[in-house]
Amino acid sequence: MPAESTFVIAGAGLAAARAAEALREEGFDGRLVLIGAEPERPYERPPLSKEYLRGETEDAPYVHPEGFYRDNGIELLTSTPVAGIEAGDGELVIDGGGRLAYERLLIATGAEPRRLDVPGADLEGIHYLRTLADSDEIGARIERGGHLVVVGSGWIGAEIAASAHQRGCEVTMIERSSLPLERVLGPEVGRIYRDLHRANGVEFLPETTVASFEGGPSVERVLTRDGARIDADFVVVGIGVMPRTGLAEAAGLPVDNGILVDAGLRTEAENVFAAGDVANAFHPFYGRRLRVEHWANAERQGPVAARAMLGKDATYEEIPYFFSDQYDGGMEYVGYATEWDQVVFRGDVAGRELIAFWLSDRRVVAGMNMNVWDVSDQIRDLVLSRQQLDPGALADPEVPLGELIGASATE
Repeated sequence: MPAESTFVIAGAGLAAARAAEALREEGFDGRLVLIGAEPERPYERPPLSKEYLRGETEDAPYVHPEGFYRDNGIELLTSTPVAGIEAGDGELVIDGGGRLAYERLLIATGAEPRRLDVPGADLEGIHYLRTLADSDEIGARIERGGHLVVVGSGWIGAEIAASAHQRGCEVTMIERSSLPLERVLGPEVGRIYRDLHRANGVEFLPETTVASFEGGPSVERVLTRDGARIDADFVVVGIGVMPRTGLAEAAGLPVDNGILVDAGLRTEAENVFAAGDVANAFHPFYGRRLRVEHWANAERQGPVAARAMLGKDATYEEIPYFFSDQYDGGMEYVGYATEWDQVVFRGDVAGRELIAFWLSDRRVVAGMNMNVWDVSDQIRDLVLSRQQLDPGALADPEVPLGELIGASATE
């Protein structure tokens, strides 16, 4: 790659930061520009709903020390929204004027929260969590105490509910499904999280949807479609995110639940790549596209995108992984389960020290360890083996997980 080449990364989150770091480590010595709309340098998002939100650390969860980008010759442009991509001309259009030519472009624009479209949704005191500034604002409001209503019990909603309750707030969590995290984990594990929240004093209201918010100028009540009126000093909405694909769509790049890329994170446009929450990437192991919104995916895809940008052999084939901490319930999840026919537990479910396995045709498609540690690599091996296993052996804590691979499956 000629030294005068210019590589541009649009978006300044974790995937972008890791890609920039890897480009320098891989020997790219051309111009490298990292552009982000936020005023902050790249940071990690998981602490924003957990320890950073609770004020347990004063340090923002930045990916790199302040001088890293300067020291590595990376031009970091913060508070600089991108207005458009001229893929045919190889130019990025900067909001407010200006163009930036590139030889390679990585789109790492991430995702944004889904918004509630109901009467009163624009009242003060209704929050969404995505940015460091959002976490600062919600954290300051939590410190003032009062009654928090959390709308949605996915990972963000559940973690914020736990953090707020741990900091002394009264918390009500409402969910349109029957159980927390039911869409991802199913009812068997969803019940564990429902019981965890209730045991810690959070009110969980299932099969409940918001009809409107009341108050003025700040929210005072949440009205539900079944007629309930819930007093609220403040509200956090956590109903999922949408990939930020607007730039790609306007540039004519194929988009379907994210920017479509191959296993090397390449789009259909020459010299344009995508990584992180915004990328819907073909996964060789699963033989289909996956768009994964978790920290590990962004952390790992960035370096793969960097190698692909340099024309090196690059394939992203990591098995999805994520983690969550709620109260004393720490967990790790490995795999990708959208459908299954059996859930097998190993360990103490009532005491929340367990491993859960999601099985399809007696093959482990995903596993979750909760308050049981140093087993995620073994769970990953079970997923990768695609081997039919004896559910009884999976459930038996006396049978080491490492011995299951290669063992014959029995009824």
